[in-house]
Amino acid sequence: MTLEAGDADVRWQRPSHLLLRARRIQAGLVTLPVAFAGGLIAAAAGSAWLGLGIGLGLVAAGLAWERFLARRVAAWGYAERRDDLMVRRGVLIRRLSVIPYGRMQFIDVTAGPVERSLGLATVRMHTAAAASDARIPGLDRADAAKLRDQLAALGEAQAAGL
Repeated sequence: MTLEAGDADVRWQRPSHLLLRARRIQAGLVTLPVAFAGGLIAAAAGSAWLGLGIGLGLVAAGLAWERFLARRVAAWGYAERRDDLMVRRGVLIRRLSVIPYGRMQFIDVTAGPVERSLGLATVRMHTAAAASDARIPGLDRADAAKLRDQLAALGEAQAAGL
C-alpha cells in the first residue's frame, strides 16, 4: 500500500527547486570547514598524507550527505484537500501527515539566512497535539505568505463550523 492509496485525484505540490540549492549551501558550509580542520589536525598529528586522506574522506562524507539531502528534498510534498492538508516527507521512513484545517491553532512562516538569500520560506502548522505539527519547506516567500493566509482562513472557517 502506498501513502497515496485512495487519493489518486490529489494534486501534490512540491517545494521550489531552490530548496535543494539551500540545503547544498548549508551542507557545504559545514563540510568544507570540517574537512579542512580535520585535514590540518591529522597532518599536524601524523603526516601530510594522513591529513590529505582525512580531509578527502570528510569531503567524500559531505558528498554522500548531499546525495541524501537531494533525496530528502525530493520526498517533500503537500496537497490541499477540501477538509484538510496533507504533507508527505521521508526517505527511509515515509511519513504522511493529514491535518484538518479546523485543528490548526496557528501557522508560522520562517526563513533562515540561506533561505532568505534565495527568497524561500518554510510554513509550519501547529496543532494542539505536538506530534501532529507539520512543515512545508522551500516555498517562495510570496507563496508561503499566501498559503499561510489561506490555511488560517480555512482553519477559522472549519473551527467555526461553517
